Amino acid sequence: MTALMPDVNRVGCPSRVILEHVTSRWGVLVLAALLDRSYRFSELRRHIEGVSEKMLAQTLQALERDGFVHRVAQPVIPPRVDYSLTPLGTEAATHVQALTHWVESKVPEVFQAREEYDARV
Repeated sequence: MTALMPDVNRVGCPSRVILEHVTSRWGVLVLAALLDRSYRFSELRRHIEGVSEKMLAQTLQALERDGFVHRVAQPVIPPRVDYSLTPLGTEAATHVQALTHWVESKVPEVFQAREEYDARV
């Protein structure tokens, strides 16, 4: 049997789902935050402004399932759960962080392009 070569442009390519998890609205922010340090759930939710508890939980679960995030539940009361990046997660987060830095540096240019577009339309 021939191994399937990943091609993100193909409908059935499994890399599409992984790419969706890494580049989702909250996935990008979770990976970038965890690149700095590990977080407890509530700390991470406060750090990433605007994310709901449900969306953060779903995002962390998807990233954990894909092998990007490591979850450690401490047997204490009250419960303590820490999230950190795996080596694979660190590699992905490094690329994501480079993209976020690039986007942040290009905000003025994007705003200018939007103004020019809106003036034409």
